[in-house]
Amino acid sequence: MAADLPPNVHLSTHPCLRAKLSQLRSHRTNARETKLLIHEVATIVACEALAQSLEVVPDGAVCCPSPSSSPRAPVALDRSPLGYDFTSETVLPSHICLVPILRSGLGMVDALQSILPLSVPVHHLGLFRESSGLGVVEYYNKLPDHKPPSSGSALTPPSPHDPPNTSGPAHLAIIVDPVIATGATACAAIDTLRDWGVQKIIMLSVLGSAAGLRKAATQWGYDEAEAGAEARVQVWVGGMDRDLDGNGMIMPGLGDVGDRLFLTGGRH
Repeated sequence: MAADLPPNVHLSTHPCLRAKLSQLRSHRTNARETKLLIHEVATIVACEALAQSLEVVPDGAVCCPSPSSSPRAPVALDRSPLGYDFTSETVLPSHICLVPILRSGLGMVDALQSILPLSVPVHHLGLFRESSGLGVVEYYNKLPDHKPPSSGSALTPPSPHDPPNTSGPAHLAIIVDPVIATGATACAAIDTLRDWGVQKIIMLSVLGSAAGLRKAATQWGYDEAEAGAEARVQVWVGGMDRDLDGNGMIMPGLGDVGDRLFLTGGRH
């Protein structure tokens, strides 16, 4: 964590990631290489984030949590190829969802799906930043049972022990978006997920600006005295650049990652 960032912002220092980030920055890197590098950096950042954010439990404890006053929940036993029994383990929370921000967030989804031991739903959010004023427009939302905040309906908060499902709010939402520039898109996504009913959010990015990372990290119920591991939002990022240009692009940055991934042209 950089000295001027909130404690719930986690900046990777992995040597391999730093080298890959330099490769990703280069204007000589083509679309195929960009896709691979985004995947590799996302894998490293995700490993670091999930190591601190998930808990290992016996498999039977997920769907059958027991109060401390009750007998222990049954655990799942499995057998190795050599015929020896072992206790199967899994992770909590069990109700996790991935939320890629279209388009460029799609480039990070495979990395998360490869690491997570459970199949998790993927809910797409389409957000874009207006060229004038740098406001954010939501044009696509595939959250199940999503209702605008004005609807007045209250959803039951999910428990970490809830079994995985594809409907209703997840306990933990993992937002994936390669770049946090102004932080406006990240904050809009956090607000949408908070209104949906998630309890915690991990924001995973390849690169962020100092201002954008601070803004995203303090968007939801941030209390400086209780930040750190207790913050509702944890931001994990591969690298940080200090400055933004007049168009809200990070300098030197990565350019427009969506255009680089999908060869659609535009800002670089």
